Amino acid sequence: MANLFGGGDVSTVAHAIQLAVAPAFLLTGVGATLNVMAHRLARVVDRARALEQRMDSVRGAEREQLLRQLSTLARRAKLIGRAITLCTFAALSVASVIIVLFLGAVTPVRVSVPVALLFILAMLALISALLLFLREVFLATRSLRIGGRET
Repeated sequence: MANLFGGGDVSTVAHAIQLAVAPAFLLTGVGATLNVMAHRLARVVDRARALEQRMDSVRGAEREQLLRQLSTLARRAKLIGRAITLCTFAALSVASVIIVLFLGAVTPVRVSVPVALLFILAMLALISALLLFLREVFLATRSLRIGGRET
């Protein structure tokens, strides 16, 4: 049983599992963030569909207002879509970190550089995703209508 994976013993694999726990928690957090972003995107899409249905029945200034709102929703959807893409890339990078950690535990290959690079990529993607998400929130609040007027 000591050479089950062709290189590491049970304690080596146990150590790899311990090392993988932190990235696994990070993966959970990224997954929760993806869930929030996907929910926001769904709300934007629902709102855009509702406005598009009204387009045929309105004219003049009201139509122009709807077009402006649809334009804002399109920009929001694009920002959220990019944030989701980056967040997904971050999750894939973190999952790759876990795989590489296990490969390093059961093979003689040195994995410190690939693990570091994958982790840095994951963090850069996550930071970029969060910045895009923040931009989308700013855009949403800037176009917010309270009491019938845009803020």
